[in-house]
Amino acid sequence: MDLSGWIDGWARLAPSRVALRFERRDLTYAAFAGEVHEAAAALARAGIGRGACVAWLGTNSPSMLALLFACARLGAIFMPLNWRLAPPEHCRVLRDCTPRLLFVEPEFVGSIDCLFDVLSRIQLVTLGHAHAGWMSWAAFVAGAGTAAPPEGQAGYDDPVLLCYTSGSTGSPKGAMLTQAALFWNAVNSTHLHGLTGADRVLTTLPLFHVGGLNNQTLPALHAGATVVLHARFDADATFDAIEAERISLTVLVPAQLDMMIRSPRWRDAALGSLRMIATGSSVIPERISRAVHARGIPLVQIYGATETCPIATVLLPEDAMRKPASAGRPAVHCRVKIVDEAGADVPAGVSGEVLVQGPNVMTGYWKQPEESARVLRGGWFHSGDIGYFDEAGFLFINGRKKDMIISGGENVYPAEIENVLSESPDIAEVAVVGEPDERWGEAVVAVVVPRPGARIEAAQVLDLLDGRIACYKHPRRVVLAEALPRTALGKIRKEAVREMVLRAPRAE
Repeated sequence: MDLSGWIDGWARLAPSRVALRFERRDLTYAAFAGEVHEAAAALARAGIGRGACVAWLGTNSPSMLALLFACARLGAIFMPLNWRLAPPEHCRVLRDCTPRLLFVEPEFVGSIDCLFDVLSRIQLVTLGHAHAGWMSWAAFVAGAGTAAPPEGQAGYDDPVLLCYTSGSTGSPKGAMLTQAALFWNAVNSTHLHGLTGADRVLTTLPLFHVGGLNNQTLPALHAGATVVLHARFDADATFDAIEAERISLTVLVPAQLDMMIRSPRWRDAALGSLRMIATGSSVIPERISRAVHARGIPLVQIYGATETCPIATVLLPEDAMRKPASAGRPAVHCRVKIVDEAGADVPAGVSGEVLVQGPNVMTGYWKQPEESARVLRGGWFHSGDIGYFDEAGFLFINGRKKDMIISGGENVYPAEIENVLSESPDIAEVAVVGEPDERWGEAVVAVVVPRPGARIEAAQVLDLLDGRIACYKHPRRVVLAEALPRTALGKIRKEAVREMVLRAPRAE
């Protein structure tokens, strides 16, 4: 048994039911099972088997999902790349785990053509027309549909998904998730959402995120539901889909919800088909919860991380309006506890680090045994998040042990930005922190100390990041300072830096 059995099973039970609707094209479960078979046969013909890595660089599409299920059938590992990253960031990921095959949508081919030394070791397939060094998707799958079905080579214990998340040191880390992790995560999602084959699920979050892929999309396909898939998020297109497709479930992170709530369409949009909206990835501003609940729709929170697939705790719809600030209780197939610095459990109301245990937790980081052992010590995933349980067992997240910033649902690690800016001869030192932001949850701010005699302005600081790191990681504000606060041992005091940022005047 492997994950592709979900699609084959529904192809037998309900072959004419729509599995995916994408760009006005309906793909039934029978047709989608055919696409998974075709992709698996083509991968097998290309020599892909157990343990081989297949990467994808592109927006959401049925082909992306077909490749994931095809990899599951063969025991291969699927590695979705974040299309928002800059070429040097892609290079670091591809060097860390060099795939045998890389599938790239046409709009991203040019952005990575510069990675000659890495790409020369990878078979390249474009979803567009073939050109120098690139095979077309049509040529890749040609004849595969008539090939004998690849025999089951994998099972639920095999790794299937490699999702990269930057570390606190600025280097990428690949969280390895097994097929079993995705299955148990789907079960947890089914319990939260009450998923059935009658649901119509709208996916607008990018599938390179575990939130976009695993909160509802894969669980919906496990349940035999219909997924309305958008390549990218667009507020108006989301309104249109909810109204026209009678969407019953969707996931929207706070930044997406904020865009929709600010839209003139929000007040009168026909949202009555929605049974609930799931959210997560960052702290939910109270005004967003109030606005959604005012429309009579429960806003349910999911807490977790890439390393937990992500569902660790869930806020059920019956609790959403009375506990809007809570991340809920542990999912059915998860255990969550709060510990102090010594690793001892703390009582209700006392904050400590959030630890997670369950079959949905990653097996470790790719090629990082020491870091894997550190975060998984004692059989628990040490999240680095700080939170507490109330007397009723509801989890509240009140900070992060690490310096990670979550802006618009995206993880931003200060060290990545600091490392790039520190290369400038005009910058003596730099510290990057987050500041509260109503729209994005947190906004990235760089505090820069110019070198003696150097003249550097905020715009020049931002220019240093162009093409080096993804735009969503760029600071929204630059504060120039004479010095950074440090401890007696010379370590930058990030909390004091945050206070500097809050006091710093804003440019008119």
